[in-house]
Amino acid sequence: MKEANQIITDLKRRLLKPIYFLCGEEAYYIDLISNYIEHNILDESEREFNQTILYGKDVDLNTIISASKRFPMMSEYQVVIVKEAQNIRELNKSASSDDDDSASSNKSSNATNSFISYLQNPQSSTILVFCYKYKSLDKRGSIFKTIQKKNHVFLNSEKIYDDKVPGWITNYITEKKYKLAPNVANLIAESLGNDLSKVANEIEKLFINLKEGDEITLQLVQDNIGISKDFNVFELQKALTDKNILKANQIINYFASNEKEHPAVMVLSSLYGYFTKTLQYHFIPDKSKTAVATALGVNPYFVDGIAASARSYNTAKLKAIFGYLREYDLKTKGVDNVGISNGELMKELVFKILH
Repeated sequence: MKEANQIITDLKRRLLKPIYFLCGEEAYYIDLISNYIEHNILDESEREFNQTILYGKDVDLNTIISASKRFPMMSEYQVVIVKEAQNIRELNKSASSDDDDSASSNKSSNATNSFISYLQNPQSSTILVFCYKYKSLDKRGSIFKTIQKKNHVFLNSEKIYDDKVPGWITNYITEKKYKLAPNVANLIAESLGNDLSKVANEIEKLFINLKEGDEITLQLVQDNIGISKDFNVFELQKALTDKNILKANQIINYFASNEKEHPAVMVLSSLYGYFTKTLQYHFIPDKSKTAVATALGVNPYFVDGIAASARSYNTAKLKAIFGYLREYDLKTKGVDNVGISNGELMKELVFKILH
């Protein structure tokens, strides 16, 4: 199994394989790889005769095998891309059904066996790509075992954890050669969640009126992605730091009314990170902005806010806050929770932090 970035690197180096099976919950990398193959392996003149796009709801494995066995015309390769491959019935057979000899499944079994035979000895001039989205191929089945045994390219694109999204956004933007203002990546992640396709599409919109090297600012994000200037997790952190009870309650009530856009897991993760830095600040000998920024691994822009938080919360109170964060993390996962919504739990959490 290969990582998505390595697959793209190999494709750019023309290290081509006859089979690419791309599956998993995260569609972004499946689209990234299949789109690269669709638009870059063959030149424009070759695509007309040598590139075939099929859709899983319209074809079966026998149709795909037949297309794959064709020879290219006036080209070194032909490309066959199967989109929405998760809709192909034979690919969704469980391991237990691989040996089912019932009459109703003979046709499907024969198609599966033919496909396995093709995987064992694929047409060297064909690049066959499966886009099997939002689920993983059954690893107990013969198809997966054959793909693995023959060392074909297999990608299982898993959903990224929420706390990793800001880092992904930072890498995405910097690789495109733009700059980020402090808090931009966190603000985008808080607003859009961990759907990388959605995140990438929204970021690309920000690039339209920028030139390479320009900075993506908080104002630009707020104006173009529809993020509230007053009701986001960073304003919540500031309200808690200032012990502004009215503002903190306004924000958390807004979150409770919009749980989909402000999931508890993101709020908890953000507060945990913020109060961790607050606690660390208490034990840094040199409180100069540069020394604190270096010790905490943050932009100096954030140091004043962390220092203010440390003035508001001593180490004893912070110990209690971490207890609350653990308690409410478990409650959002159903532990010792008798049906209270995550929004209501976040309200309780903020009350305990402030009192």
